[in-house]
Amino acid sequence: MKRETNGADIIKEQNRELRGTQRAITRDRAALEKQEKQLELEIKKMAKTGNKEACKVLAKQLVQLRKQKNRTYAVSSKVTSMSTQTKVMNSQMKMAGAMSTTAKTMQAVNKKMDPQKTLQTMQNFQKENMKMEMTEEMNVNTSAVQNRIVAIQKLAE
Repeated sequence: MKRETNGADIIKEQNRELRGTQRAITRDRAALEKQEKQLELEIKKMAKTGNKEACKVLAKQLVQLRKQKNRTYAVSSKVTSMSTQTKVMNSQMKMAGAMSTTAKTMQAVNKKMDPQKTLQTMQNFQKENMKMEMTEEMNVNTSAVQNRIVAIQKLAE
């Protein structure tokens, strides 16, 4: 039985392949560096023996080898770029999924809540809140007046 793959599985597989490719490029570069050192040693040996023709051939090989090594750096940066783009695509897919879920949730809430009822409830709340504030202010004023009366009575005694 074959399992159905979704976007996340495909992206994981691609990332795995890109990491493998990156490791292979690194191994190739290490091998090229090893060959470069060997060629340099051989060129020095040939130069000591005075064999100019062999030195020329080996020098050409060395130049080609260095060009190839530089190409591996370019390919490596492209693979890294592809990996980064894959990660960005994955995060964008997740973001799109989250946005979709949010939109569905908002639609459900809007269906359940009547905007007119909500507005009326808010207005009623404001009205009751104002009444409560006025009552509280009257209580504070009444309390202040009573305190003054008590203070005047104490002064009169």
